[in-house]
Amino acid sequence: MRIMGLDLGSRTIGVAISDELGITAQPLKTIKRIGLVTDLKELSAVIADYGIGKIIIGLPIRLDGKPSVMSESVLRFARKLAADTGLVVKTWDERLSTFAVTRVLKEADMSRKKRKRVVDKLAASYILQGYLDSLGTS
Repeated sequence: MRIMGLDLGSRTIGVAISDELGITAQPLKTIKRIGLVTDLKELSAVIADYGIGKIIIGLPIRLDGKPSVMSESVLRFARKLAADTGLVVKTWDERLSTFAVTRVLKEADMSRKKRKRVVDKLAASYILQGYLDSLGTS
């Protein structure tokens, strides 16, 4: 069973998937958000194509540990995604995930334009890898 990781933004959704053993996370794609129905349909296609059994969605929490402005929106989306797919959808603290990925890409001297195309799916991979590492299966 593969696990899907999501980095939910207001304009895009970064998508990553685990390997079949649930040890490593790989960035898959970035979905441009159009509307809830279309977003859920695109995610359902990924679920079907890759045999996803669980979903981890990054929960934006402020550095002081309190919910951010986006937290409630992510929780609502997670509930709708769980209802739509019938899968377990768990949230995972995503503090600094996008920042960490952006820093690595800058250090690799990647242009801003290229970073913009990959940062969301890499952030989803970072979130998912954090969750997988917490399971202690590696």
